[in-house]
Amino acid sequence: MAVDKSGGGGGGGGASSSSSGVAASTMDRFHKIVLSWDYVRLVADSKGGQQQAKGLGRVKNTYASVAEYLAVFEPLLFEEVKAQIVQGRSDEEEEAGQDWQKGIVASCTESEGFHKVSMAVLDDFREMVSENDLLLLSKEKFEEGVTPSAYAFALVEQRGGRETISLRTFVAGEIKNLNVAKPVSCSRLQRIASIFSTTESFLWILKICSLSTIMREFSGMHSVASLPFKDLILSASEKNSGGNDQNRAWNVPEPLMDYLKTNLNDSQLDAVNAGLSRRSFVLIQGPPGTGKTQTILGLLSAVLHSAPARMQTKGGFDVKKHGPELDIEGKHAHWMKASPWLIGVNPRDLIMPVDGDDGFYPTGNELKPEVVSSNRKYRAHVLVCAPSNSALDEIVLRVLQTGIRDENNNTYNPKIVRIGLKAHHSVKAVSMDYLIQQKLSGVDRSSDGGRRGAGEYDRIRSSILDEAAIVFSTLSFSGSSIFSRMARAFDVVIIDEAAQAVEPATLIPLIHGCKQVGDPVQLPATVISSTAQKLGYGTSLFKRFQAAGFPVQMLKIQYRMHPEISIFPSKEFYEGVLEDGEGLSKKRPWHSYSCFGPFCFFDVDGTESQPSGSGSWVNEDEVEFITLLYHQMAMRYPELKSSSQVAVISPYRHQVKLLKDHFRSTFGDQSKEVIDVNTVDGFQGREKEVVIFSCVRCNKEQKIGFVSDFRRMNVAITRARSAVLVVGSASTLKEDKHWNNLVESAKERGRYFQVPKPFTAFFVDDKLKTMKVERAPPELRTVQALEAINEAVVGQELMDVDDAGDQEDEGYDDDPVEADDGGGDD
Repeated sequence: MAVDKSGGGGGGGGASSSSSGVAASTMDRFHKIVLSWDYVRLVADSKGGQQQAKGLGRVKNTYASVAEYLAVFEPLLFEEVKAQIVQGRSDEEEEAGQDWQKGIVASCTESEGFHKVSMAVLDDFREMVSENDLLLLSKEKFEEGVTPSAYAFALVEQRGGRETISLRTFVAGEIKNLNVAKPVSCSRLQRIASIFSTTESFLWILKICSLSTIMREFSGMHSVASLPFKDLILSASEKNSGGNDQNRAWNVPEPLMDYLKTNLNDSQLDAVNAGLSRRSFVLIQGPPGTGKTQTILGLLSAVLHSAPARMQTKGGFDVKKHGPELDIEGKHAHWMKASPWLIGVNPRDLIMPVDGDDGFYPTGNELKPEVVSSNRKYRAHVLVCAPSNSALDEIVLRVLQTGIRDENNNTYNPKIVRIGLKAHHSVKAVSMDYLIQQKLSGVDRSSDGGRRGAGEYDRIRSSILDEAAIVFSTLSFSGSSIFSRMARAFDVVIIDEAAQAVEPATLIPLIHGCKQVGDPVQLPATVISSTAQKLGYGTSLFKRFQAAGFPVQMLKIQYRMHPEISIFPSKEFYEGVLEDGEGLSKKRPWHSYSCFGPFCFFDVDGTESQPSGSGSWVNEDEVEFITLLYHQMAMRYPELKSSSQVAVISPYRHQVKLLKDHFRSTFGDQSKEVIDVNTVDGFQGREKEVVIFSCVRCNKEQKIGFVSDFRRMNVAITRARSAVLVVGSASTLKEDKHWNNLVESAKERGRYFQVPKPFTAFFVDDKLKTMKVERAPPELRTVQALEAINEAVVGQELMDVDDAGDQEDEGYDDDPVEADDGGGDD
């Protein structure tokens, strides 16, 4: 977030023809490379475990030039495109109706090296595709025993008129070397080119995936050379950009500053002050439960109701400028670079929390109107971005529910707008589509016969953006060309959950400046290509800057977890600096038994398995034990089932499905109302009183796949307020450093339990009596006493432990998990 940018803007049209030409040539390169690829070879390589592609470099902390930066990132991005193509088709196959379709060539023209093909298709199929969808065209269906002779990729440019779609293809040859633009002649492409040349030729069409998101990232990556913070991005240092000025760029009114000092702790206040400094980039790290959202709200209040640092001039006051600033034409050029991929659906944006107990609560549409007093004319214009719609809606909802403070320390609801797709019902009242309809409903339509042109929508959209104090957008939409029509530029940009986005995605809004808020030791960005992942493509810009030594403001006091829970993540992931807020050590009724929290590890030596045709894993033994564990807690403490205070989470989507099915069959349909079962990624940012975590993996080879990602582990064990109960195989997990440390921590504190079969024996009254801790505070109980309890349980003649099995880990542990961070205050 750049606080030192001027508030000037100015309307204007699009970019100059030269700048748009540069943007077009950049995307032409992307299109030619991807559309030339051989789909059959891509699929074969993905199944054959192909060796790492040549010419790939590892993501580094710093770069000497734009050329070096692109030389590292571009090949990794194309590896991710390949993985998305292969993964995308397998996802489509799971959906009904996503099969081969018939198409007829209506017309074909050649332009700038591409074949532009108009295809006649059935309307049903036309409605299924969107701009920037990747299709496969073939003379024959790809069926077993059939070797296709003529096939090529095509990109949907427009859905066209009735029963037609406009496609872009590249059939001049395959581009096999990214450094050599010349295509290599290819017979399959030559054959399909001859089909294009014959009108009314017949072709089969198969929808593969959407390329909208990856095209946005490619465009953002190539825009780095034109960004005002280019040198800072390359060097991950402000030492050469005059960015070390700690003086405030904003004069905060005294009543508001008094409120911030009273209601924020020292680390939160330090973060706000850093955000008000003249530094171009500010990184704020928010570990679990440290009040990250509260800090953002404080920062928004300060920025919106503070006067920018000014210089007295002959003509009045001028906003003091610091650092490089693009002129409006330069901004338009950047926006044009970002705009080619704005139509279409971002696959990551499609993942939304379900209605119900999902961390969101309906607010209705009655918002307190904002009154802008005359002394607030200097108010800033703020853009807030997040990687996903769900993360974005959480911060929007908090602004709606909590409001912000004005210069006199009064709470009110500012004018805000949320742009992009898939707004949650709870924030619909401030979504762009809703606000446009509200404005249109008050317009007299008689003068134009009731017609509404695109120009009118654009004018209304621009006015809404200009009037809003805060604009909320996903990273993808932050480069939208609609911003080029605003009369006001953004003074400040905040990127929430910045550590969960790949760097090319984070580059998109940087034309506006940037302050990033996130936590690089929580969930990473979603990367499908294992090759790109291993070479660091999933590294966020936040994490790269931090690794390069860029200063980070860390929030240090957590207000969520019982100290027995927070002690391990603080030591393991935050160098022991995480402190506990007051009142967190309160004893809950279930703490009367050592096996019900606050922190436990249950060693269940079960059997893992992989559902047919899936990259995911399940462990039915863990499901059985977790069901019993929940039943015992709910039976003794009815308050745990009177409202949704318990969550069961797992890294694997299929394990989550199995858990849901088992809870439903055991406790009935109402179980979903009192037990929140979700993936780790789906539970990011949220919290519950009790969290049970199913690790799943159990094998003799001690392979644990992406369970070894310490960031996912950190998120999983920090969701609970009063009890986190981890269920897993200690013998399998112990080879991983972090998991071994967790198991050892449980043993040292007497909270490690071996659980043999039958699991019901663990919960018989005689055993539970030995785990009663009412007679002394937990901290006074000796480790030896609790180890004796473990030995008593293990020593029973009830042991019936299944062998861990001989499952093979194919190196692909799960379908890309749902990057839905639900909402909360991490």
